[in-house]
Amino acid sequence: MRHRLLLYLAIIGILAGLVSAYIYGMQKKPLPPVFEPATNPYEKGIYVNGIIESYQSHGENINIFPEVSGRVTQILVSEGETVRSGAPLLKIDDAVQRATVEQQKSQAEAALALLQEFKAQPRKENLDVAAAQVEFARANLKTAQDEFDKQLKSYELDPQSVSQSTLDNAENAANAAKANLAVAQRQYELAKAGAWIYDIQNQEKQYNALFKAYMASTALLDKYTIKASADGVILSINAAAGSYISPQGAYDTYTQGYDPLIVMGSSEASVGVRCYVDEILINRLPPASRMNARMFIRGTDINMPLEYVRMQPYVSPKIELSNQRTERVDVRVLPVIFKFEKPKNISIYPGQLVDVYIGEKPG
Repeated sequence: MRHRLLLYLAIIGILAGLVSAYIYGMQKKPLPPVFEPATNPYEKGIYVNGIIESYQSHGENINIFPEVSGRVTQILVSEGETVRSGAPLLKIDDAVQRATVEQQKSQAEAALALLQEFKAQPRKENLDVAAAQVEFARANLKTAQDEFDKQLKSYELDPQSVSQSTLDNAENAANAAKANLAVAQRQYELAKAGAWIYDIQNQEKQYNALFKAYMASTALLDKYTIKASADGVILSINAAAGSYISPQGAYDTYTQGYDPLIVMGSSEASVGVRCYVDEILINRLPPASRMNARMFIRGTDINMPLEYVRMQPYVSPKIELSNQRTERVDVRVLPVIFKFEKPKNISIYPGQLVDVYIGEKPG
């Protein structure tokens, strides 16, 4: 009985092994692909990598760098927002520069006040004082002259009545009074003439210099508010409130490099595609007038025709996808720019990588 049980168990094990081998040996039906890989639609088309960017008639995206250094105090826009040229985007701490502007403004106003004072001369009150001094000097002269005349007449009548010393002192006093009157009259004429023309010219130059310094400081203060340089859409803001920025841009802790403070794109309906043609394929490019291209969006079955715009006739080193200028490969590429009308039902963003085939128009 025991041997029969073992035989049954062995037979069952063998059958289970055969069934398992059959099941695992069956080929599973492959799943259908999520999307069809991009295929060359042209007989002699060439494949290139493309990157989506906002369409510009010249250049790439609008990269905004600050002209001054400082701490970001306020960000006035958000990514994806459409702005007009001149709209404020971001503010930098301007406390020191604002104080400098106020100081130079006060200096310019003080210089202007002194210039106006020079031009307003002679002042009536100063003329009245100078005229009073002339009258006072004239009165002193009359007193001194009368005293001298008395002493001289007494001396002529009786030389013993007045000493020679007294007569000389009276004459000297009259001469001194006459000189004082002349000085007072000259002081009056000087006050009446007003400020010297050279003093006015010198003060004008000082005021102009201080005013220009004030205007330059005001212009520099205006740069502490970053403004949109053109109409467009905010694509990227690479700083937060409290970040320190400089004319080099904003420091990126991930790439350990400097990025533009703000990246703007065009608000037009057209979207640009920058294609990098490998140097070994440049000779296979058709003429610009006969160039045809089609773009395939990765991860989808979506593809669309492209319109040729221009090419940058300068073969440059290819940059890795990190977009850091220090990361280059030993390949040189020719940039060719196309554009297309952005579909409303498809999400496409600047910076997105696409597959592009470039061929030649028939005929």
